[in-house]
Amino acid sequence: MDDKTMHNGELETGIPLIPPSEIKALEEKALREKRESETSDSTEESVLYWQQNDHIPAKLSALKETLKEVIGLGVSFDVVFREMNFAGRNAGLLFLNGFTNDDILTEILTRLTYLKPEDVSNQQVLTEMMTKYIPHVQVERDTRLSKIINEVLSGLCALFIEDAHSAILLDARKYPVRGLEEPDVERVVRGARDGFTETLVTNVNLVRRRVRDPGLHIEILKVGRRTRTDVGLVFIDDIADRTQVEAIRAKIQEVDLEGLPLGDKQLEEAIVNKGWHPYPLVRYSERPDVVSSHLLEGRIVIMVDTSPSVMIMPSTFLDLCQHAEENRQTPFMGTYLRWIRFIGIFASMFLLPLWMLLVVHPELKPVGLDIIGPHENSKIPIILQFMIVEFGVDLLRLAAVHTPTPLASAMGLIAAILVGDIAVKTGLFVNEVVLYMAVATIGMYATPSYELGLANRMVRLLLLIATALFGVKGFVIGTTLLILLLTTHRSYNSSYLWPFIPFSAKAMGEILFRKPLLMSRRRPALNKTRDNTKMGSEMNPRREH
Repeated sequence: MDDKTMHNGELETGIPLIPPSEIKALEEKALREKRESETSDSTEESVLYWQQNDHIPAKLSALKETLKEVIGLGVSFDVVFREMNFAGRNAGLLFLNGFTNDDILTEILTRLTYLKPEDVSNQQVLTEMMTKYIPHVQVERDTRLSKIINEVLSGLCALFIEDAHSAILLDARKYPVRGLEEPDVERVVRGARDGFTETLVTNVNLVRRRVRDPGLHIEILKVGRRTRTDVGLVFIDDIADRTQVEAIRAKIQEVDLEGLPLGDKQLEEAIVNKGWHPYPLVRYSERPDVVSSHLLEGRIVIMVDTSPSVMIMPSTFLDLCQHAEENRQTPFMGTYLRWIRFIGIFASMFLLPLWMLLVVHPELKPVGLDIIGPHENSKIPIILQFMIVEFGVDLLRLAAVHTPTPLASAMGLIAAILVGDIAVKTGLFVNEVVLYMAVATIGMYATPSYELGLANRMVRLLLLIATALFGVKGFVIGTTLLILLLTTHRSYNSSYLWPFIPFSAKAMGEILFRKPLLMSRRRPALNKTRDNTKMGSEMNPRREH
């Protein structure tokens, strides 16, 4: 018997033999500790942590071990690794169940099963499969495992061949898609009824359908270490200002977040409005026709996957006051609707503070307007009445969002009859307070931009308080501070109140009047476009050459 012969559970050398069960327990403990100590922030870091490099393992068994730890193969039910044999070689197909078009994938796999070992060479097996035997349009090859995993998590399929050290990516995605519907916020009497959905590819197609320009560029950027959200940077290359495009692209690339689960709003806070300023610097839209018209004006559009709205940049205060309905009517009626909208926005901001000012200082009332002001005493001070009604309107707005549709009518009756009417009859509120608050609220809802309407409501509240405390001085100083606040609020190095401050008569005319199509020959100067004319070569000397 040699020195390695086992005797009574020990080697003859005196070293005790560890039972296999204990070895397995130790390996499981070490694996558990390694899992608990992982602090990877990205797919690439996770792959490097588990296999010390970012290469695709030669053997499928080693690949499956890495996929188990990185992507949850065998743990997550929707992560599928289908093992097959093509041309005498072991192969594995990695995909997410639910993101894959079964018909396309079945057709590809069916063709590959017919391959024999002599049909492909040993050195170029993946290349020959791609070029000869995979009848699909979007196919690419990569050697980085982290890139493969990220693409699979985006919905692509990855085909691994043993000993090939690379994989084939097949774009056979089938995302869950909501049907095209008209946006609730931007409804028009006449016009297109399609709106953006939560799928980026669908939104791009809706814009491409309207802008068939070869200069329309759509760059895809990945944002978020964990979510890897697709962000589309959309612009027309020969119109948009390239400096502005590069600045926006750089800001998106510099975003260092875990992800964008809430979509475009989080991206806006990361790249544009980073402080506590209430006014929006971008315009949101869910209408592809509105977005297309802004692209033709030289603006830049940002699309975020999973968001049904897109961001239009740059935008000013007066841009946010315009609506698609104005361009769906005749120039005369469009101008009329625009002025009515401006009056509603003005009323939502200044009607209540002005009425409060005339109540506090009756001597300021114009001749013939003695009817303004409460003619009956109330148990609650006027300013407190406004505060209660303001918060009550916000509470009703929030309740309307969360109220099921069958109960919406009942909630409206409760708000109008049980709350408003009874509060006036009991003497808690003055009739005029409820009336003017209703007018101001209608003006807020008539504001095309929902974010702008909320910001104007906050300004109204602050002006009310300033007027109640300091009278004329409070109203004048508050209004002056508001103008200064909006003037210093920059929209990509341009004044937020342009073309009012700095004043541009021509541009202001374009804002106040909806000009006929053939009279609107130039793009807004705010966009700093490379080509500022909309008409043919007779208006643009550059095009003649």
